[in-house]
Amino acid sequence: MFYLVVRFVLRPLFWLAFRPRVTGRANVPATGPFIIASNHLSFIDSMVIPLSAPRRVGYLAKAEYFTSPGVGGWLTRNLFTALGALPVERQTHRAAQEALDTALGVLRAGGGFGIYPEGTRSRDGRLARGKTGVAWLALTADCPVVPVGVRGTDRIQPVGSRWPRPHRFSVAFGEPLTFPEHRGQAGSNRARREVTDRVMEAIAELSGQEKAGWGQPAA
Repeated sequence: MFYLVVRFVLRPLFWLAFRPRVTGRANVPATGPFIIASNHLSFIDSMVIPLSAPRRVGYLAKAEYFTSPGVGGWLTRNLFTALGALPVERQTHRAAQEALDTALGVLRAGGGFGIYPEGTRSRDGRLARGKTGVAWLALTADCPVVPVGVRGTDRIQPVGSRWPRPHRFSVAFGEPLTFPEHRGQAGSNRARREVTDRVMEAIAELSGQEKAGWGQPAA
């Protein structure tokens, strides 16, 4: 029920308030598993992309968002659930692998999953070199990666800001990327690095961001 409310009530209101420009929606596969790999400018990206995509996209969210008490906690829990958010504990020593395992479960069920290969929001507007978790997911699940470039969301809700403010944004869905030459090589550091760099190059082209630290080693 809440998913329908989000799609048919919240989405039109969101569009009215922010007047986004969304391109390339047809690049999202109509069926089967897929990964959305995007740059990350703002907390609100995890609302913007699911509301812009033609199919439901799951994202990881802090487990606290699903356990807060009271009416506010109930609303937050149902909103995040409707948007496809999945709770994850971030304080455990296996948090990173558990997050990837959660994402893999969504993909193996034929769904879509969103990931920010940079690992964190950009604080200076530049695009950091991607971490290789996105490649591990793509090669393990053997599914396409749809690169996405988001612009303007840092003006809606800058890092450290509690509430969003009206501002136009854009979301560009790029052509799906597949990696048949690396099929079955999820355990190879070299293959994961090559796949990740290819994904990040596509994101950079869509987002128009300056690259930062791409000459340095990345996990």
